[in-house]
Amino acid sequence: MGRSRALVAGGVTLAVVAGGLGYAVADAYDVVPGVLTVQPAPTPPPPFPVAPGAVAGQPAPDPVLVPVSTSAPTPDPAALDAALGPLLDSADLGDQVGATVVDVLTGTVLLDRGADAPHEPASTAKILTAAAALSRLGGEHTVTTRAVAGVSPDEVVLVGAGDVLLGAGEGDPDAVSGRAGLVDLADQTAAALTAAGHTTVAVRVDDSRFSAQRMGPGWTRSDLDLGYAAPVTALAVDAGRTRPGRYAPRVDDPSLAAAGTFAELLRARGLTVVGDAARTAAPAQPEVLGEVTSAPVEQVVAYMLRSSDNTVAEALARLVAVEAGRPTTFDDSARAVLDELSVLGVAVGGATLADGSGLSDGSALPASVLTDVLVAAASPDHPELRPLLTGLPVAGLEGTLLERFGADGAAAGVGAVRAKTGSLSGVTSLAGTVTTVDGRLLAFAVVADAVPATEAARRAVDQVASVLAACGCR
Repeated sequence: MGRSRALVAGGVTLAVVAGGLGYAVADAYDVVPGVLTVQPAPTPPPPFPVAPGAVAGQPAPDPVLVPVSTSAPTPDPAALDAALGPLLDSADLGDQVGATVVDVLTGTVLLDRGADAPHEPASTAKILTAAAALSRLGGEHTVTTRAVAGVSPDEVVLVGAGDVLLGAGEGDPDAVSGRAGLVDLADQTAAALTAAGHTTVAVRVDDSRFSAQRMGPGWTRSDLDLGYAAPVTALAVDAGRTRPGRYAPRVDDPSLAAAGTFAELLRARGLTVVGDAARTAAPAQPEVLGEVTSAPVEQVVAYMLRSSDNTVAEALARLVAVEAGRPTTFDDSARAVLDELSVLGVAVGGATLADGSGLSDGSALPASVLTDVLVAAASPDHPELRPLLTGLPVAGLEGTLLERFGADGAAAGVGAVRAKTGSLSGVTSLAGTVTTVDGRLLAFAVVADAVPATEAARRAVDQVASVLAACGCR
């Protein structure tokens, strides 16, 4: 592996949400929550776990509402370069930096600092996976986990279809992680088995929808122990966590762990379960004993972006590959993501993805690809991509940006910036959108993959975003 996994809230990104041509103004005012609209600001969520090495930050000031305006002046490229140039040249970002700023309304590039040169993106790569999932699957797409009768009448097979956010308890209709609950599945299955006169069963699992390649290029055991990711399988409880908490350690085999939990639930309902859970192939046309359904993809995408969950990102990339008729290895899933972006009109010739999350070694993205995806998501030509923009966390208020933008020089970004974060050792990136003080909507990306120190680099990219928010630059 080329880099140690000092994962820090996953790559830095800034995003402002609105429609494309003409901003689709009415939609933009509705689609952008709270501080990015004329609607009341949302109540801040409870504290969000911070990755190892993250900066705690200071309490965020009250956000200032800045409505998006189609008549707001566009920053002057020369003035923008004068304002951002010294920040992008900061030693804190190292000497390998790509950056770009694009006017969302017109698509005009306002700043280009090596924007076409590929750099390791860290978790900003999740922006691409989110767009591909929304495009290929559709925002309303759901995933169903089933319990079916096996070849033997006393065999129950848990069939995974890609939901890695199953709940161990009852399903929660208001949750994303835990929308589909194993308790509900066990209730249905036990009732069906009892009605058929079966009191003794063996539990099996079929997770063959996803490839047996479960660890990405460069992943190590420490990635599991530190809670950065779980082995990627076609079903998992809470993304394979061993206990609650974003960075809880992950199990070695999420599918078998889920099947083991399911077996215990069947025992609690009076059935005798023999042996340990094991893999098998479900019958081609099985008798369905019970089923539970995930949250829709648009909600899963938002969960993935706000929490920067690598396991969920990999599951989404595999679902894209399945729908595209490709194998579901890491490489094939990554290629399926890039292929889908090409269909959307994004030029991905200079982009390389090693996985769907940005955790693996080998990904390289130009900053321009990130902003091209964001501009496409804001366009009225692609309303299916809008959940990508609304799913990005708001600076200083939620998700991986809750504890950000508290340092001196960055407060102007609070509430004005939406961003996807992502960091690895030596890598800090930020990509998304920002509403300027005048109300102009800009998309931008900063990708630095030779940073000397993570905390200082995070503060540096936060300052870039905040200067964009505060600077009319005319």
